[in-house]
Amino acid sequence: MLTQIQETVNYISEKTSLFQPNAGIILGTGLGGLVREIEAQFVLPYEEIPNFPVSTVEGHSGKLIFGKIGGRNVVVMQGRFHYYEGYSMQQVAFPVRVMKYLGIQFLFVSNASGGMNPAFEIGDLMVLNDHISLLPDNPLIGKNDKEIGPRFPDMSEPYDREMIKKAHVYAQKEGFKLHEGVYISVTGPCFETPAEYRYMRIIGGDAVGMSTVPEVICARHMGVPCFAISVITDLGIDGKIQETTHEDVIKAASKAEVKMTSIFKHLISEHI
Repeated sequence: MLTQIQETVNYISEKTSLFQPNAGIILGTGLGGLVREIEAQFVLPYEEIPNFPVSTVEGHSGKLIFGKIGGRNVVVMQGRFHYYEGYSMQQVAFPVRVMKYLGIQFLFVSNASGGMNPAFEIGDLMVLNDHISLLPDNPLIGKNDKEIGPRFPDMSEPYDREMIKKAHVYAQKEGFKLHEGVYISVTGPCFETPAEYRYMRIIGGDAVGMSTVPEVICARHMGVPCFAISVITDLGIDGKIQETTHEDVIKAASKAEVKMTSIFKHLISEHI
């Protein structure tokens, strides 16, 4: 793996004139609008990057963008990879490893998710304070390379507590609602049944989606702190469950992403 990482990093460094990002950002379904806030310097399509998977899902553009947000150097994944696309967990999380070796000190992640907390409405934002993985695999399974991270990484703080506090302070100052809760990751690609929503609520979930956890596990494996936001694009709450399409998710995410972008931009410019 280290050989593949280094090959990819060498290619990217050559194409970006050794650009060194302070933070990495992964944008979820329908949440690519953050790129409008970036002073882009280099754009690399995924298909041109050695060892990189390629996005196959609508709402994921498939570009690695290097530039500045609030005066800070960032690398942004405009589109991510999912287990349900047929990629291995190692492939899904591979870009996070590359970003670490490019120099990121912090990882920001966004996703579109189904809300199970009765307090949630479509378009709300939830900061992740923990997660539950219902995925059938883990990106760390297999031989471990000590140069990359420890065999048994600690996960007592998957999401940075100080950054969560700063996000709440900022949201309150700006006058918009910001929830906090536990994200459950599943394989997809089908949306959940009512019984599955009830089950996931019972075991402690506030929102459910098909991403994020593999990337966060790999980031924490390498000692990179994480901050993540879910945009609530549909509801898995008794009495509020409606038929949902991928197009509905993209539309709801796009409407809510302005607030998410505002939080990311503030945290990066003021606290990274």
